[in-house]
Amino acid sequence: MVGGDRRLEPAAFVAAVLVAVFLSPAAEAETAAAGASLRPGPFESIFAFGDSFTDTGNSPVAFYGYSPIMRPPYGMTFFHGVPTGRFCNGRLLIDFVAHGLGLPLVPPFFHIGDGPGAYPLPINISLEVQLGWFEEPKPSLCKTDQDCKDFFGKSLFFVGEFGINDYQFSFGKKSMQEIRAFVPDLIETISKGAERLIGHGAKTLVIPGMIPSGCAPPVLVTFANAHASEYDAATGCLKEPNKIAMLHNSLLRYAIHKLRAKHPDVTIIHTDLFNHVTKMVKSPEKFGFKKDLFTIGCGGPGRYHYNLSNVCGDEAATTCEDPSTRLFWDGVHLTEAAYHYIAEDWLNAIVGSLSARASS
Repeated sequence: MVGGDRRLEPAAFVAAVLVAVFLSPAAEAETAAAGASLRPGPFESIFAFGDSFTDTGNSPVAFYGYSPIMRPPYGMTFFHGVPTGRFCNGRLLIDFVAHGLGLPLVPPFFHIGDGPGAYPLPINISLEVQLGWFEEPKPSLCKTDQDCKDFFGKSLFFVGEFGINDYQFSFGKKSMQEIRAFVPDLIETISKGAERLIGHGAKTLVIPGMIPSGCAPPVLVTFANAHASEYDAATGCLKEPNKIAMLHNSLLRYAIHKLRAKHPDVTIIHTDLFNHVTKMVKSPEKFGFKKDLFTIGCGGPGRYHYNLSNVCGDEAATTCEDPSTRLFWDGVHLTEAAYHYIAEDWLNAIVGSLSARASS
């Protein structure tokens, strides 16, 4: 699904803004930018399928040179003020995980500097297509089925985050009942994608849940006229969108349970976003965030500084002095500071699962 077409076809989508990125053994372009001192780790490479929470620079190509994220202040916190195509002021969760595992930062699948006509546009970016992008270069990565299984067995696969865009683009356009109805289809698509990767030889997969949608500034703005009873008094977040996220996460955990039972030789790690963000919303000061935590770090005038007519990267947009005091960066996306806190738990989950597998 590309551009303005946001219609959702059950089981034929996973999400409206999807990108795929992967790291080959020779890929080191981002290592220099990171200035990281890498150490040997349990994986030789990372393959990641996801949306803008995972994208390390595909969107500017996939969306006709989508420019706001290729302008300052994107990249201001870590990449010497140079935008990299990440929807963040700095690093993403996947960047922290890669570094924590002793790997270079994951480069994008597409290359921003490629000339006109390098890719047929519009680019279909469904999960099915992302899997095709993964399968196409297989002959250059491994020659035989056994070589591929050996190589992919030493790789870490991220399947997601998925779901945020599907739900966010539906809020205000569809009823909550209609949105709940397609949650199982979305989960099934994620599960089938994971199983397809297992068929290629993947032995370690990370399948993240999603954030509490009802806490995201764009959703709060969409329902700006909601009655007071529709908000959670403890968080200030909207109840019904959060119930959708909770349903998604519950069904996803059950799908992962079934995948583990079917593939006992594969390590499938579920990582959390919902509870982490909820903790930050409830106790922002514990994480160094300001109390008006729904106010985004970069945007235009309007409620929570969120304005679709004046987005982060536009000339008239303004940026907070210290993004590390903000939970949300440009709308639904989190700041580098928030990702950093969450990444520690994700790394512990990944390393802990590997230790458990080694001792079993």
